[in-house]
Amino acid sequence: MAAPDENTLPQENEEVDEMDAGDSDEDEMEEEEGQGEEGGETKVYVPGVQPLQPGEELEMDRSAYRMYHECQTGAPCLSFDVLRDAEGEGRETFPLSMLLCAGTQAETALSNRLIVMRIHNLYGIEKANEEEEASSDESDEDEDDEKKPQMELAMVPHYGGINRVRVTQNGEQSLAAVWCEKGQVEIFDLRPQLEAVHSSAAMAAFIKQNKEATPLFSFSGHMTEGFAIDWSPKVPGRLVSGDCKKNIHVWEPREGGTSWQIDQRPFSSHTKSVEDLQWSPTEATVFASCSVDQSIRVWDIRAPPKSMLSANEAHSSDVNVISWNRTEPFLLSGGDDGLLKVWDLRQFQSGRPVASFKQHSAPIASVEWSPIDSSVFAASGADDVISQWDLSVESCDMGEQADSLKKLPPQLLFLHQGQTEIKELHWHPQIQGTLISTALSGFNIFRTISV
Repeated sequence: MAAPDENTLPQENEEVDEMDAGDSDEDEMEEEEGQGEEGGETKVYVPGVQPLQPGEELEMDRSAYRMYHECQTGAPCLSFDVLRDAEGEGRETFPLSMLLCAGTQAETALSNRLIVMRIHNLYGIEKANEEEEASSDESDEDEDDEKKPQMELAMVPHYGGINRVRVTQNGEQSLAAVWCEKGQVEIFDLRPQLEAVHSSAAMAAFIKQNKEATPLFSFSGHMTEGFAIDWSPKVPGRLVSGDCKKNIHVWEPREGGTSWQIDQRPFSSHTKSVEDLQWSPTEATVFASCSVDQSIRVWDIRAPPKSMLSANEAHSSDVNVISWNRTEPFLLSGGDDGLLKVWDLRQFQSGRPVASFKQHSAPIASVEWSPIDSSVFAASGADDVISQWDLSVESCDMGEQADSLKKLPPQLLFLHQGQTEIKELHWHPQIQGTLISTALSGFNIFRTISV
């Protein structure tokens, strides 16, 4: 682990590698070099600790990243998920590629799209020496062109804004569960879009068809819109969805994979809107929920529809998001109070978290444990900051470091900025240490030197 002053990112929405999709289904990212001032004193900016002074501007420290790219998709995608691919697990050799599924929140209902993205030819940030920096050979320029990231988009019209998207693999099917602002939960088969982003011929045929998104299955039983939804990692096709009127429904897949049986008796111990849901990664019948009623609850679908465990005052206001650790009995939560809390499920009924952090200065928008390192997690907030944490780090002597850095918790690895109205983040489950985040301003794809 590097020291906090080496890991903190000062950045001002600087474009390093940018792709703007616009109305095209196949575009190339354009690379722009960071424009920094020559000379002058370089200082570390710590969000939430010290304000910017008049005349001060933020610059991105490229040396703090192994990889950094930006991309745009036209209308903002306020929710997305990562599709697993056949490229291998734990990979980190460049160039990298990834598959994402996202849904838009456009200005009009008719303008929305359900999107599958294939982003590839992703290279890392090279640490060039002085001689290489001074070189201006044409061969270097050709090499730079070869290293430009590429992106293909397969978009289908979707009537209504998409509140949240979650994907899963069910046999040969790649499925997306979509919470729509129309008050419906819909299931889509993504195979036609996946074929299109991998083949220019399939893409041409796909664009020519220009079909509206037709769900395999839809459910209107919630009677209102919602945001909470999650696929079971243990039972293929099993789904749970929650709405803004406090009701939660469990979906069981029927044979054939094109329809679901939904229990009409809702799980309804919450008293206000259900904001997020997460299945246990180890227990097939157990899931957790969080709510505007300030509580986190754990349920077992084999029992009557009442919560099994609960922390009734988990946060001082709305609990927005939760994440279930894949290998340890920990839940991570983030609330409107800006707090990040870690809960040990073995001590859950005590109502006391085992760790609590207040680094963000605004409500928490997204949290997620690393799929590779069980002690590492990331969070994003309405303060437009993404934070990376490692619970295995213990307190240490900060020595000569600035007072502002001494105020940081030792578990804080990195602070990333540069996006406007950050909504959601996910670790890539197959690419080492790589985070993807979406915001009103577009997507960031990056890996820091800290993970």
